[in-house]
Amino acid sequence: MPSTHITDDRFDKRAWALLLVVCGAVFLDGLDVSMVGVALPSIDSDLHLSTTSLQWIVSGYVLGYGGFLLLGGRAADLLGRRRVFLAALVVFALASLLGGLVSDGTLLIATRFLKGIAAAFTAPAALSIVTTTFSEGPARNRALAIYAATGATGFSSGLIFGGVLTELGWRFTFLVPVVLTAGLLVLALKYIPDTGVPERDGRTFDIPGASLITGSMLLAVFTIVEAPNAGWTSMRTLGGAFVALALVSLFIQIEQRSKHPLVRLGILRSAKLRRANLTAMTVFGAWIGFQFVGTLYMQQLRGWSAFEMAGAFLPAGLIVAFGSPRSGTLVNRFGTARVVTAGMASFVGAYALSTGITADSSYATGILPTMVLGGLGFMFTFGPLNMAATEGITDDEQGLASGLLFTSLQFGGAVALAIATAAMDAATDASQSPAGSAAAQLDGYHAALLVSVAVAVIGLGVAASGLVGPARAWAGRFRSAWQTSYNAAGDHR
Repeated sequence: MPSTHITDDRFDKRAWALLLVVCGAVFLDGLDVSMVGVALPSIDSDLHLSTTSLQWIVSGYVLGYGGFLLLGGRAADLLGRRRVFLAALVVFALASLLGGLVSDGTLLIATRFLKGIAAAFTAPAALSIVTTTFSEGPARNRALAIYAATGATGFSSGLIFGGVLTELGWRFTFLVPVVLTAGLLVLALKYIPDTGVPERDGRTFDIPGASLITGSMLLAVFTIVEAPNAGWTSMRTLGGAFVALALVSLFIQIEQRSKHPLVRLGILRSAKLRRANLTAMTVFGAWIGFQFVGTLYMQQLRGWSAFEMAGAFLPAGLIVAFGSPRSGTLVNRFGTARVVTAGMASFVGAYALSTGITADSSYATGILPTMVLGGLGFMFTFGPLNMAATEGITDDEQGLASGLLFTSLQFGGAVALAIATAAMDAATDASQSPAGSAAAQLDGYHAALLVSVAVAVIGLGVAASGLVGPARAWAGRFRSAWQTSYNAAGDHR
């Protein structure tokens, strides 16, 4: 494939081949996360893990992913996107293989942490390959719409495949990704162009900055994940938060003085980038909280199988799969701010409806409307947020912008899930219904779902703020046109 940007939104075979590879990687990331979540009860039955250890099979991945994203994004810019992408895929495959073979809980958590680190390098590298290959405008918008749709489809598909593979044995949820990753590696070697190592112009890798930001991210994610267990006001939580903030403060000071910073802080001056990252935090945070509660409601309260639960989420996945590739066309016509605002409004409606579930709600009236509105929310937000977060960013900082976006997604998910869990536990304990009863469980679920509603409302406000500037510009043009017409009418009088 030529190294120049693709400007035509009617892609040729080589463009489709490149998209197949990078979209395959993000599909695999989403697939892996949701498949393992479905397999947790089977893992617990086989390995006899404690509740904390079982939680860390998921949290270990989040820790590695969230902790290394900024480093992974900048490494793609400085060391070469293709090189970083290929190396991270190899590590991902090896960690998957080990996870499918071990029989010790601690080792299993370690492989999940390693996979999270690998994904922290593949995700921003893949996104920056897209944004540096396709020119900003219709071509990039179409490519990013397909990219975002693939990632969301992988996450929703993982629920279904996870249910099927878990019936065969939980180890298949670890081993199948090995085969898929091997296939991606072969295709990546063939279709991702080797542009060599980027010209650094004397720049060196910012080791102090990389160490500080990675350490602070790891500590922050760990503190958030453990907060519901340790207590939000415990010395462990408050101390972890204080040290993480101190490391971030020191990182900022170093970056301001560094000749070649890991993160150029000036990139945050972009209002569109800031708004996209803040909205992304609420999108993923609200959804993760809702999915967590929905999984417990369907499997524990209603007694549905993993496969039945996956089918319940299927409508949202189908809407994302078939609708998201067309979000680029919507952005070309209406702009990212309007499309994202519509998506956030859809999310608010979805989560508000979910608070009405009861112990015997029918799927058609109690769950399906939420899934449809949630699917529309992802369709209108995920791709356009990728577009907004990378718009106007130079090629040599696309990896950084991608890393910032994925970091926002992970932090939003970690924070909102921790708050939702705490709200659920508190409401369950305070319930006037008998302990362990369906009514007590529902009280907890409703409290957690209200957290998702609140987070989505915040996201709606952030997204809608992007309409203020265009509205003022439109009002200014209207006043100018009206004044011109009025003056012209006066000349005729």
